[in-house]
Amino acid sequence: MLTRIDHIGIACHDLDATVAFYRETYGFTDVHIEVNEEQGVREAMLKINETGDGAASYLQLLEPTREDSTVAKWLAKNGEGVHHIAFGTDGDVQDEADGIAAKGVRVLYDSPRRGSMGSRITFLHPKDAHGVLTELVQKA
Repeated sequence: MLTRIDHIGIACHDLDATVAFYRETYGFTDVHIEVNEEQGVREAMLKINETGDGAASYLQLLEPTREDSTVAKWLAKNGEGVHHIAFGTDGDVQDEADGIAAKGVRVLYDSPRRGSMGSRITFLHPKDAHGVLTELVQKA
């Protein structure tokens, strides 16, 4: 079952400046920064608040590390801004993806991949989700 909005992904050109903006303007706490080589991004997770299920809500800031990454291509086309929304699950992300796929929504990965902070993730095709790139997240 999908239990929360896990995070909103925001594509940016300068991760450090964008982290500083959200920290200084809104008081969000940057809790994790990593490079995801597979996805070609440097990312930061900024904690917004705790949720009732013991997890938290985050902003995920994404800066491409190479020009052929999905985020770099998205930035070139759209500029900085909201890239995706991610829903968290209290169950297995593969089971969630299979259930959604059975309803006619295309899942972009054959099997979940590693996401931020050791999570398991997959994405749903935006053309099947009213134009919104949607991520499903199972926290580590």
